[in-house]
Parts: sequence; C-alpha cells; structure tokens
Amino acid sequence: MGTAYTPGLKVSADATVDKTRRLPVKGTVLVKVGDVVQPNTVVARAELPGDLETVRLAERMGVDPDELQGNIKVSAGQTVEKGQLLAEVSGLFGMFRTQVKAPCAGRIEYYTEVTGNLAIRKAPVPIEINAYVRGTVKEVLEGEGVIVRAQGAFIQGIFGVGGERQGEILLACASPGDILTPESVPENCAGKVLVGGSLITSGALATAAERKAAAVVAGGILNQDLRAYLGYDLGVAITGDENVPLTLILTEGFGQIPMAERTFSLLRALQGRGASVNGATQIRAGAMRPEMIVPHEKNGDTGVAGVPGFSGILAVGTPIRAIREPYFGQLGEVADLPPAPVRISTGAVVRVLRMKLGDGRVVEMPRANVEIIER
Repeated sequence: MGTAYTPGLKVSADATVDKTRRLPVKGTVLVKVGDVVQPNTVVARAELPGDLETVRLAERMGVDPDELQGNIKVSAGQTVEKGQLLAEVSGLFGMFRTQVKAPCAGRIEYYTEVTGNLAIRKAPVPIEINAYVRGTVKEVLEGEGVIVRAQGAFIQGIFGVGGERQGEILLACASPGDILTPESVPENCAGKVLVGGSLITSGALATAAERKAAAVVAGGILNQDLRAYLGYDLGVAITGDENVPLTLILTEGFGQIPMAERTFSLLRALQGRGASVNGATQIRAGAMRPEMIVPHEKNGDTGVAGVPGFSGILAVGTPIRAIREPYFGQLGEVADLPPAPVRISTGAVVRVLRMKLGDGRVVEMPRANVEIIER
C-alpha cells in the first residue's frame, strides 16, 4: 500500500499567508503594490447605490396624473433635500393648495407621467475594506481589491463564530488542560484575544464579552453553551456573520478537549503580540477554517521557538479528527487503511479508512473526511 497523506490544521510559527481583500462591487483601490499596511488600513472603497424611494404624487394629491402637467417642481437628475417641494396644485379659484414635499434627501431618478409617480434615489452607501492583517500589498486587483501578504505565525481552528477582529494575545489559562471559567477571565482584557485551555464555559464567554475582549481561543465548548451564546441552534453552513460581541475559535472540537500542546505553546510564546482573528468556518465543500495570524515583529524574526514539523502521513494508530458529519468533531485514531477504493452512499468511489472512536466503536469514512491532529 502506498503512503497516504491527509491535511491537518495548520499550526506554524513561520508561515507566508496571502489574504485576498475584495470589494462586493467595483470601486477604487487606495494602495499600490509594495505598500506596507496595518490591519485597519483602508485598502479599497466603493459606493453601493442608495435605496429608491417612490413618491405617489397623483395619489397623494388626489388628482389624475395628467393634472400634474406643469405642477412638478423638480426634474430628473436634480438633487433635493428632505422637505423640499416636489409638486403643488391649486384647488378651486386658486385656493387650498396641495403640496407634496420630499420624504428624504437624494437625487430625482425619474418621474412617470402615466402614473404620476416620482422616484428619489437616496445617497449612496459607502463601503470600505481594510487590510485585516499587517503586511505588504502583494497584488492589486484593479477596481476590486488587493492581496495582502503577511509573514508570521498562522494557527487554524476547527470551528468558530464571529467575524474579523484584532487584538493582543493574552493567556487566561496556565495549561492546555485548564478550563476557562468566569474567574479566569482577566479584568483588563478589553480588546484582547484570550487564550483558554480545554474548555470555555458559558459564564466565561459572558464575562469576556462584558469586559469587551475581542476574541477567545479555546480547545472546546459544550454544545449547549454555544447555543446559549448565539441564542439559537447553529446549522451546518458558513459561520462568521453572527451578531456576537466577540469572536470564538475552537482549536479541537466540541466538549472538553485539551488544546494541542504545540498550539498552546506557540500561543504562549506569542503572548503580547498583535493578532488578526476570524471565526468564519465552512465545513462542507470548499472548507474554510477559523484562523489567527500573528505577523512577525520584523522581517525574518519569528520571535518564538520553532514548532515541530507536520508530516501529514496517515498510518494505523495516527490520531485523527472527523471533519464532516455524522461524526464531525469526534477524535480517534486510524484503525485500518483499506487499499482498495470503496463505493460510498453518495455513489462516489473513494479511498476510505476505519476510525476507532473514543468510545471504542470503529466506523468507516472517506479519508477526505478526517484530518490528522497533533498530540
């Protein structure tokens, strides 16, 4: 049987990371190749068209559309302020004038004589994207954004919620097996990225949020505590857009699972350094991992001891984690590596492995559904 390889979570003290920062619509790029950028540097800007406000002039004035001829006080393309006169008609003998004023500021998009309706386009909505990480502009995507290259420590988690945030790394636990409780959360953690151990409790999450921490990284969390934090059950899809006060990244899975020693050691060595974190996760096709990026203080200087290499070789006894349903997040080891491809329930013919779970069961799954973990 040939050697089998499978990817694991990346944990590196020295990695080259390219982050694409792209606008949702065409806009203007504000930096050039070679520029040094900070996480909050605005690299591109665009404007989304404002909402269209329809004003039913004829209906509101109680007249037929053709009676508005000559009574419209504005024209297409004209800029108007809120409360500005749009149309006016006189009643019997020129008395009892009826007026309609602009409900909002904007630009007159059109007036339709057939219906007597007028539309105001509200002011455009500016959108900006920042660099997210400290680094150098590697490439400019004309009218769209940039690719920023950062050199530094790169740590991936298995699951996360919450979007992009930045902050200094601060250890809240002394060892990878410790539980992060409310009492463990430092008083002065505002804007910090807290590092826990094997588990973060719902109380610790609430305390960290109350003290305005930017993010928390821990080995695991209980399902019910994650549900309580979010306020709802999270479906298996893409995370990262949740309306939560801080970003949460799990390095190991669900339940109480000690953080991998190499991950905890690296984070301990990085304490006090600025990190960019993102909890966005996609479990299915096109997997996306939550991440931490800690740029080097200066070129070529990691500032931390090296992290052992990662071979990615699958063999009987290799510790692995399931990364897709129905065993997502469960830990175990390789029990067997059948050499012949197998037809699975989807109809695809793939190479599989047999995984011995923590409870002693042995289950079969595609090799693509697992990743190697370090112990």
